[in-house]
Amino acid sequence: MTDEQLKELKKQAQLELARREFFYFCHLLAPKFYKENRKYLVELCNEMQDFYESDDEVLIINVPPRHGKSRSASMFAQWVFGQNQEEKIMTGSYNEMLSTTFSKAVRNGISEVKADADAVVYSDIFPSTTIKQGDAAMNLWSLEGGYNNYLATSPTGTATGFGASLLIIDDLIKNAEEAFNENTLDKHWEWFTNTMLSRLEEGGKIIIIMTRWSSKDLAGRALIHFKEEGKKVRHVNMKALQDDGTMLCDEVLSHKSYESKTRAMRPEIAAANYQQEPIDQKGRLYTSFKTYDGELPQFKQIKNYTDTADEGSDYLCTINYGVTFNDEAYVLDVLYTKDGMEVTEPATAKMLYEDKVNVADIESNGGGRGFARSVERLLKSNHNSNKTRINPFHQSKNKKARILSNATWVMDHIYFPSDWRYRWPEYYKAMTEYQKEGKNKHDDAPDATTGIAEKIGAGSLYSFE
Repeated sequence: MTDEQLKELKKQAQLELARREFFYFCHLLAPKFYKENRKYLVELCNEMQDFYESDDEVLIINVPPRHGKSRSASMFAQWVFGQNQEEKIMTGSYNEMLSTTFSKAVRNGISEVKADADAVVYSDIFPSTTIKQGDAAMNLWSLEGGYNNYLATSPTGTATGFGASLLIIDDLIKNAEEAFNENTLDKHWEWFTNTMLSRLEEGGKIIIIMTRWSSKDLAGRALIHFKEEGKKVRHVNMKALQDDGTMLCDEVLSHKSYESKTRAMRPEIAAANYQQEPIDQKGRLYTSFKTYDGELPQFKQIKNYTDTADEGSDYLCTINYGVTFNDEAYVLDVLYTKDGMEVTEPATAKMLYEDKVNVADIESNGGGRGFARSVERLLKSNHNSNKTRINPFHQSKNKKARILSNATWVMDHIYFPSDWRYRWPEYYKAMTEYQKEGKNKHDDAPDATTGIAEKIGAGSLYSFE
């Protein structure tokens, strides 16, 4: 066999391997980045291929910046089209410019023209997969013989009329400001569930690729949502700095560069960007809660603290709690709701009666005084009880300052039932997700819980303002 024949045989073997193995497809087309010694890229590519070939339905990939996650996503779309030209792939990015860039990478990769006889291009590997002639739209195009095989969109774009067999979401959050903004994260989730998921065809697969920012980001919500739905979810989570002190890949990001990049960052942002630790876990105000099981201790008093809903978007939060002789608080019952006063007034009166509350402190700001009078009246008329002293009082202190300054006391001295997550899920969520900084959608639960700390911790248990 001649040298030329050996060379051609080797080339054909490489092309066949690239058709079969996604990593070697990447390696053959971009050998300077997809090196065989970059083990994390081998692992990432193998996970993506295995997911595609399995019956798993959702793949979530969290990878640090500059480690090739977007590049791998665009390469994967190209490889998938080589496997099956009937696939319909829809990709979503945080704005139209990025979605267009992603689309160009996929389209240009497929249609690359050979400039060097020895160079390998896509058409060498998948010669029958070509872009349909005349499809000029950059974000919506077809393969030869197909119809609307690819659509790139964003939360401000459109997906009308497109059905996807493979949905790829690539980095929806562009900066820390968005990651701290609950409204933005909510909009991302609404766009994903209302727009993108509605386009997914029966049996379709979902891939979400992003740097992890928040427990409420798309990756965090999707992990919980799809697992609760019973879908088969696969999660690939890669940290830049490994637990043993080594780097994920020294060639891509050395320890020295990592230290340099993160030194000027706030710790929670560095942890999110490079370690896939959501910022709200680092930035949460309450980092732990005490719980109790079984028999309750003896109480010197049963109390209630109520923060009424000042505006339509607010929650009413009313908490019954027992006070021990060493001034610890045990939460007995919680009502946390946006229901109107026709519901909350009788429900609060019922709570006070059933737990035999001695004193109910009710913030009288806004409609609080009227609420207090109604609850007192309902205790007498509905429950024939005058055992609870209703104490309306005006709260004049700054809400956020109160919450922050009493947070340690709340964590150290308030005990919640061990199953409080399931008994009062909305209240639990509001307490465990409240941020020290940034935009909190609601503060009614921390506000009312802080009231307990003030009434006990400040020594005002028996004083009535």
